[in-house]
Parts: sequence; structure tokens; C-alpha cells
Amino acid sequence: MSGMAARLQGELNAARKAQEKARVLLLGTVLSEIKNREIELGRDLTDEDVVEVIRKAIKRRRESTEMYTKAGRTELAAVESAEAQALEVWLPAAPSDDEVRAAVREAIAGGATAIGAVMGKVMPRFKGRLDGSVINRIAREELGTPA
Repeated sequence: MSGMAARLQGELNAARKAQEKARVLLLGTVLSEIKNREIELGRDLTDEDVVEVIRKAIKRRRESTEMYTKAGRTELAAVESAEAQALEVWLPAAPSDDEVRAAVREAIAGGATAIGAVMGKVMPRFKGRLDGSVINRIAREELGTPA
């Protein structure tokens, strides 16, 4: 078990002792997703793998928030949004837009003129630390390509 997964397990145990039902459910679900990913890959997960699982969990909750809001179910949207915020605490600090913009400009200077080529060069540098949509937005701005 990675160090990050072990810390999540410790948080789950603490939440159980404090009888925080919502937090127990959230952490239990994430740890279950981590275990499933471990089984899928057939190996112990690294902290990067755990961050990836957490990012996907956050993305799912944001999508649910959006859908619940459109359907007029504000109470469910609030729950999903709160869960996403609670999980964001576990993510490493995201790089600044300026740092991403510099990497995009470097990729363009290196000969990448299409959005796919720029994304291919920049994504590995920020893997696990930043959502691809942010990189895509900045790359489109720098290339002058409409969204």
C-alpha cells in the first residue's frame, strides 16, 4: 500500500472513531476505488496512481454536481460538491497558469503547431498535478485556436 493510501486509511479509521458518517462513506468509497485500481493493474499503487484515482473521483463528483444542478436538485448537488472539495485536500499543489503557459510556449517553440502535439509534449510534465482541460485551454490560447 502506498503512503498516500495508508494515510487515507488512517483518516478513515479516525472518521469511524469520530462517527462522521459522511466522511466514512466518502473515504471508504475512495479506498474501494483504489483497491479496484490495484486489482486492475495487478500491482501495488504508487502515490501517483492514488492521486489519479482521487482526480477521477473528483471529476465524477463535479459532473454529478453539474447534472443535479441542471435537474434542479440543489441538495444533491451540494452534497456532491462538498465531497469533491473534501477530496481536493488530498491532491498535490497544482502548478500556476504561468508555469503551464511557459511549458506550452516551450512545446510550441520546439515545433509543436497542433493542439494534439502540444498536449502530447506538455501533459507528461504535469501528470497527476493538473487536469488536462487546464492545459488544453492554455494551449488553445497560445496557438490562437478556438475552443
